[in-house]
Amino acid sequence: MKTNTKFTTAKLLLCIFTFLPLWNIVIGQNDKKENHVVWNEILNGVWKTKINNVPSFNLLSISNGKIRTNAINDMGEAKFPIDKSEIHSFTRNGKTFIRFPLAKGEEIYGLGLNFHHVKERGRIFRLHMDHYGGTDNGRTHAPVPFLVSSEGYGIFINAARYIDVNVGAAVSKDSKHPAIPKDRNTASDWTVMPYSDNLEFTIPEEGVEVIVFSGKNMMEVVQRFNLYCGGGVIPAKWGLGFMQRLKTLATEDDVKQEVKQFKENHFPLNMVGLEPGWHSKAYPCSFEWDKTRFPNPAELSKELKKDGYYLNLWFNPYLWPGSAIDKAVEPFVGDYTVWCGNVPDFTIPKAREAFKNFIKKHQVDIGISGFKADEVDGYDEWLWPDMATFPSGKSGEQMRQTFPNQVASAVDEVYREKNERTYGLVRGGQAGGVNLPFVIYSDYYSHRGFITALVNSGFCGVLWTPEARNSETAEEWVRRIQTACFSPMAMINAWQSGTKPWDFKEVYPYVQDVAFLRMRLLPYIYSTFSEYYFKGTPPFRAVNLEPSFTDQIGVIKTKLDDTKNPYKKDIVKDITDQYMMGNHILVAPFFAGDTTRQVVLPKGNWYDFYTGEYAGNGEIITIKATLDKIPLFVKDGSLIPMMPPVENTRDWKKNTPLEVRHYGTAEGVFYLYDDDGTSYDYEKGDYTIKELRYKKNKGSVKTIKKSPYWTYGKITWKQM
Repeated sequence: MKTNTKFTTAKLLLCIFTFLPLWNIVIGQNDKKENHVVWNEILNGVWKTKINNVPSFNLLSISNGKIRTNAINDMGEAKFPIDKSEIHSFTRNGKTFIRFPLAKGEEIYGLGLNFHHVKERGRIFRLHMDHYGGTDNGRTHAPVPFLVSSEGYGIFINAARYIDVNVGAAVSKDSKHPAIPKDRNTASDWTVMPYSDNLEFTIPEEGVEVIVFSGKNMMEVVQRFNLYCGGGVIPAKWGLGFMQRLKTLATEDDVKQEVKQFKENHFPLNMVGLEPGWHSKAYPCSFEWDKTRFPNPAELSKELKKDGYYLNLWFNPYLWPGSAIDKAVEPFVGDYTVWCGNVPDFTIPKAREAFKNFIKKHQVDIGISGFKADEVDGYDEWLWPDMATFPSGKSGEQMRQTFPNQVASAVDEVYREKNERTYGLVRGGQAGGVNLPFVIYSDYYSHRGFITALVNSGFCGVLWTPEARNSETAEEWVRRIQTACFSPMAMINAWQSGTKPWDFKEVYPYVQDVAFLRMRLLPYIYSTFSEYYFKGTPPFRAVNLEPSFTDQIGVIKTKLDDTKNPYKKDIVKDITDQYMMGNHILVAPFFAGDTTRQVVLPKGNWYDFYTGEYAGNGEIITIKATLDKIPLFVKDGSLIPMMPPVENTRDWKKNTPLEVRHYGTAEGVFYLYDDDGTSYDYEKGDYTIKELRYKKNKGSVKTIKKSPYWTYGKITWKQM
């Protein structure tokens, strides 16, 4: 009887282990639920679908953006851009999977702030909020789940989760255009990446909202996305001047001395940035002034503002234990700390209001004009883990994906309630942040990577600065300053080095020249930002978004190498080192060590900004490096309004004269924008737009929208 029992038990166990894999397969298949995807056109060129039960907390619910319905509908109607029968979705094991088709030759752009690549087909991402670690794998300061196709559509996954994206890097057996097997031993065109027509998303939730945008070209797609997220921001005028950030433990006297030195060296300055030392305690932060370094911050701010200088304060939002701000927010914090400081749950209104009230009383109301919100993105080593919980019920993952926008939008609300514009820095961003007055920055310090990020920023609805900190050579210094001056925020972030613009004396005249050139171009830059607000047009963006651009650079064929290239992976050529500033100026910077470089010009005649000489038309040109200038090219018919050089925007005032440059032979039109430069009254219609037109060697001015605000005086015209 005992023997039979053992035999029966062994037999039973054998059966279990034999059929367990099959049972798991059956269970898995039964768990797979096909989703019926229905697309509803909610605005012209914008379609939405909600798969299963969509969570109420998402990327757009935290960022204060209001859909710019009229602006989107004014763009006109558009057709759904994808064959709906080829869009598939299913839910399995608590995750939602969505597949879209990819066409032959179709290119994909976007998917966050990447630093090495612009074209993303053939890549795999896990979009995860983090400090950029040197690899374009989805871990970045702005992991925005939005992509743009060269076929004229965009896809946005509105989920506050880590999202996996496979962009044509996997071959499905049911493909309509299956790849053909090739023998690597004999086929010279064998590739490690067989053709794939799949674009796939994996979202770790059972429900998700997906939005598709359409347009005549990629630019229209990006515009619709930006307007859907609230439309771009117009910075305060002073925010477009130059910023110098002081060393960590700078004092009130250091601030005054810094301003004095800038005046003595005749270098533009508008903003002075204070680093952790202004806090009585930092890492985590007390948000209380250190009275030994800043005995009277209100008086200091008042004195500086009188002369046109604005203070910007560094912080991270992790609260010093027992500080007054910590006590106010303490009931609404997560169960993990960062640097032993409490992490506020800004999704809880009481926590948000407590934080806002504190910084309003102790910083904003005494005259502080902006903030730099640091370390809101990563790293994993010190940020809360995914298993963290928060009193609102949000998961650690949801908080990680949205925390930069939570912080930035809270600060934004403080200034909006005062009807006072701000312009600051934040080390992370997400979808929905397009309407927040913050520029992203990084501790990653690759100059080429900085410019590639600036190129990519236009695809993801964020602003990015290629800041300067320090340099090993004078050549590198001037190259870095040149690109900083042609970005959303011109800044030297000298928190550790203490570097000054004039530290490399041999190139200081060139550094000074490009800083003043930025100041001269402020009427152009300010009007460019107005198009960001009204039309969703990114002020800094890839040349790929130019409607006249055609890609002509292809693929670099590589050789098999048993260590460096064992799978003979070809390299997709990419334009990562040139970009558009507004609708008319193409920026093609040099980097340290360059003697020449290639510039890819979109179709149409292009001209040298400095001389007006013809440069080319829809071709690749080679230019020689000169240290004194950053290469700029202007499209045919462009009008570039420029004002006299000023050291501070306080001198950008009523009756400022304008020189309007005309390039090429085509008729030129430019819409010059102006407002009070400080309030949000422009959102109520208090602004002026004048049409500048140049035709047959004659300029004219026509008022399109009138308000009391008009800064400019005499206008002169210059044919370049």
